[in-house]
Amino acid sequence: MADALLQWAGVRKSYNLGLPSEAEVLHGIDLRLDAGEFVALVGPSGSGKSTLLNIVGLLERMTAGSYRLQGEEVGGLDDAALTLRRRRTLGFVFQFHHLLPAFSALENVTLPVLMAEGRVERSRLAQARELLAAVGLAAAMDKRPAQLSGGMQQRVAIARALVLQPALVLADEPTGNLDTATSDEVFALLRRIHAERGTSFIVVTHDPRLAARCDRRVELVDGRIARDERVGGSGRAGGQGG
Repeated sequence: MADALLQWAGVRKSYNLGLPSEAEVLHGIDLRLDAGEFVALVGPSGSGKSTLLNIVGLLERMTAGSYRLQGEEVGGLDDAALTLRRRRTLGFVFQFHHLLPAFSALENVTLPVLMAEGRVERSRLAQARELLAAVGLAAAMDKRPAQLSGGMQQRVAIARALVLQPALVLADEPTGNLDTATSDEVFALLRRIHAERGTSFIVVTHDPRLAARCDRRVELVDGRIARDERVGGSGRAGGQGG
């Protein structure tokens, strides 16, 4: 069996520890993701999807359990080490693109490079231009976000997520703010990037049409994995205790 890109064992997350309002929102999650997978994370509001994604993204810490990322246990890393690991391994696409309005599309794409490396070398700039061309924005590199449609802005955000060549992209409702036609175009772009580059994806979506176009669907209900199945194939169904 191939080495796991991501391996969770018994991951729990509680908020307000030690207070009367303490609440556990993830209850002993076991999850494995292999390199090259394209996974939909689905479930009702309040099921813990955003919390799960934030922990995968090293934006929040788990309360208990084991989290191995590319074979490294990351649960005990300090904040500085987590930041470096996040920049090196993970890319992020959100429902709202969070582009800087005063910056051009190209400048927005190179921001992660500037933050990680302190400057944008010529080779990195060429890579950013290549990515914008790959997402269909070769003619819009010098335009600011206000000059772009919603779908174009999300394409810039996708290019930005890929500029440091992450092994895993986390997409939280990446089409949730778009109309149906544009949503389909953006999702098709994610699938093309996955096919061409081998990048792994976890996509949170409420759209069953998009979830059906992923290779695997993980359903979270009340902080537990209720179902984990290959879409259109043999499933790995079943709940988790905890």
